Amino acid sequence: MTVATTFSSAEIGIDAPLINVEANVVSGLPKVLIVGLPETAVRESKDRVKAAITNSGFEFPSRRITVNLAPADLPKSSGRYDLAIALSILAASGQIPEQAIAQYELLGELSLTGHLRAVRGVLPATMRNRTSTRTLIIPTANGAEAAIAQSSRVRTATTLKSIVEHLHGISALPQPQLQKAPESNADRTSLNDVKGQLAAKRAIYIAAAGGHNLLMIGPPGTGKTMLASRLPCLIPDMDLDEALEVASVVSVSNHAFDQRRFGIRPFRAPHHTASAVAMVGGSNPPKPGEISMAHRGVLFLDEVPEFSRQVLEVLREPMNRAKSGLAAQHIRSVFRRSFSSWPL
Repeated sequence: MTVATTFSSAEIGIDAPLINVEANVVSGLPKVLIVGLPETAVRESKDRVKAAITNSGFEFPSRRITVNLAPADLPKSSGRYDLAIALSILAASGQIPEQAIAQYELLGELSLTGHLRAVRGVLPATMRNRTSTRTLIIPTANGAEAAIAQSSRVRTATTLKSIVEHLHGISALPQPQLQKAPESNADRTSLNDVKGQLAAKRAIYIAAAGGHNLLMIGPPGTGKTMLASRLPCLIPDMDLDEALEVASVVSVSNHAFDQRRFGIRPFRAPHHTASAVAMVGGSNPPKPGEISMAHRGVLFLDEVPEFSRQVLEVLREPMNRAKSGLAAQHIRSVFRRSFSSWPL
């Protein structure tokens, strides 16, 4: 066998489209070529994969190797394809059976010693894999994140060698387990902790009940931030689909995934120096901004007049979409201001 195919998934926002990783091993001068619109981190995977295969006790072919990531017009980024590339090379060189790897999807970055490192976007890949007949293999460090998707076709691994042993039937890879219990209502702040402030509490209740935006005006120290931080506890709990939707946004962001926060509505309070890109997201591949991170929760803008005009303008469309009901869930924004008056 000179050509072998494994399967992985890309990271495009909160989508995880399927990627075919094809490896062709032929005679010629030793060289590894990766094609299929790879970015720098993907092109550098050939060095990580070579060291990982060698240090795991396998033979890296001293031939010409071409790795194709299909579809070719979809950008590929990060080290999430290392594991799929390594196993496709091992299958193309006859060290593992190709029929075995056809039943799996693979995600994981390889260290030089062959250990697996965590990657972003595992939860969206797990959710898409629930409709597939293949089993998803991920790093053990991502196990808690994948476990909340409640899929029976997920396995975790710590090393490349353990995966090869699983494919040969020597040992079996474990399923991910929930490691930490979610936070309970007792762990969350509540308006019951606030004494007085009856008028402000009534406004908070109305905003939570109707999903309204709220503008709070008053001098410093009157409790605006304290009240705003307790708004999420008044909003009804999310169902499983909504919680998975919010968790998927966190999974593809640069923030660490905390399983204890699963199902808890987010509360985001960006600093007034945040840029428009930080607020709405962007870059290539796209990353979520503060608006997306506050999805189905509360976006709190402290000292709103201090935000730049461009930042306030980019909030116009999300707020209008929320008000008209076109968005899946309106964004609840809490504005605070310490000035005595504000033109409305």
